[in-house]
Amino acid sequence: MQRRTLLTLGIASAAVLAVAGGTAALLRPGLHTGVLTDAGREVFSAMGRGILDKSLPDQEGPRQIALQGLLARIDVLAQGLAPHAQTELSQLLSLLASAPGRLVMTGLATPWATASVADIQQALQGMRVSGLAIRQQAYAALHDITAGAYFSDSATWALLGYPGPLNV
Repeated sequence: MQRRTLLTLGIASAAVLAVAGGTAALLRPGLHTGVLTDAGREVFSAMGRGILDKSLPDQEGPRQIALQGLLARIDVLAQGLAPHAQTELSQLLSLLASAPGRLVMTGLATPWATASVADIQQALQGMRVSGLAIRQQAYAALHDITAGAYFSDSATWALLGYPGPLNV
């Protein structure tokens, strides 16, 4: 393939991805007024299942309650972000909620809601060790938000062996 052809193909692909990502962000934003939308909740629910797998309750009922609590705490966290950070998080969630964005950013072809924990963990590991800084940054943001929001609840401290803050 000639260099010009390769450059043209790269530019065209980037333009298509930018238009598709922008359209997805307009149609399915990840946040609305600082609160997770259905698209954002779907992504962070999957992040919770993948990142917190062994920390979540084993039984399905308590597991779903823990994930709902996680999503509620992420809403609180997102509302505390600066407007530009809310916009960036919304764009990331929107991209990950779309099938093409999920495939490009994570390599995961299966929708978040039906992906297995092992598939989600493999996709996250691919992002973590990626040669592309944007994939690593997206992983770091998703990981830190998920873990921070989950372990900020005092009910989860016992899982870490943390007795809680000392009385001073």
